[in-house]
Amino acid sequence: MSAQPGENAAPTLTPPLRASSALIDAVDAFREYMLRKGFSENTIKAFQNDLKFLTDYLGRDTKLYHITTQNLDEFLPWLAEERQMDFSAKTQARRITTMKVFFGWLHGVGVIGSDPAEPLVQIQARTPLPKILRDGDVRTLLLKAQDISRDRQNPDARPYLLVSLLLQTGIKKAECARLLIDDIDIAQPSSPVLLVRYREERYAHKNRALGLTATITPALQQYLAQYRPKDLLFDCTPRNLEYVLEELGELAGIRYVQVGFETLRWTCAVRDFRNGMPEDQLRQKLGLSKISWRETSEKLHLLAGR
Repeated sequence: MSAQPGENAAPTLTPPLRASSALIDAVDAFREYMLRKGFSENTIKAFQNDLKFLTDYLGRDTKLYHITTQNLDEFLPWLAEERQMDFSAKTQARRITTMKVFFGWLHGVGVIGSDPAEPLVQIQARTPLPKILRDGDVRTLLLKAQDISRDRQNPDARPYLLVSLLLQTGIKKAECARLLIDDIDIAQPSSPVLLVRYREERYAHKNRALGLTATITPALQQYLAQYRPKDLLFDCTPRNLEYVLEELGELAGIRYVQVGFETLRWTCAVRDFRNGMPEDQLRQKLGLSKISWRETSEKLHLLAGR
């Protein structure tokens, strides 16, 4: 029997990139690469936006081998003068990073023989360093939360469990808010484990298992007995969790910084860094890509040196 039209046909494949390929084709292929590698949604959006401006400037059909370092050097002044775009040093630095990552990728996979973005001088956009808790205040915060959990008249187990998890793992607010009860494994009470899980395949690199101290086990058991959550571990809004942390910080007498998710995430990271955790292990613990880690690593070195 002869095959019908289209039956058993080979799947349509994206043509391989060459130095003679159009810039727009390379931009489309780069987006697919970022998705496969699990770049964050914000990073993909920012890079795509920057590359859209670059294609507007150079021309969609410009051959890759025609693009020179001089072309790229003139791109940002063109945005400022022709497009009348005023942007911060941080945005300008990111756009240079976009070009370096994009053309570095093309060169790395052998599409172009030389990298026109390699000579570009990166701008150091200095953002304020995050504030962290002093070691003494970490102890004070935990003791205050423990006192609240043991209050004879109105004990509340949530502040201690919440602040302990954040200080030990450095997870983000969104990750904390979607934790399920089963994401804390206390099968071995002396060495519980927190599972951070993402459903989307492109975020698979963020899935991780983080070891916890034995103090988490009784804290979790007390919390579950008191709150009886059904599915989510913290069955409330992320904003309510922020209020819990802010109030705990006030009760602990911490005035120089607002106790919140970012403060505790950075505090956890700096403490691990000072304790000698290898940088790549710390990067994976925090669920960061190698690109995001660059700025984080710089800040960690500065904060740890204080």
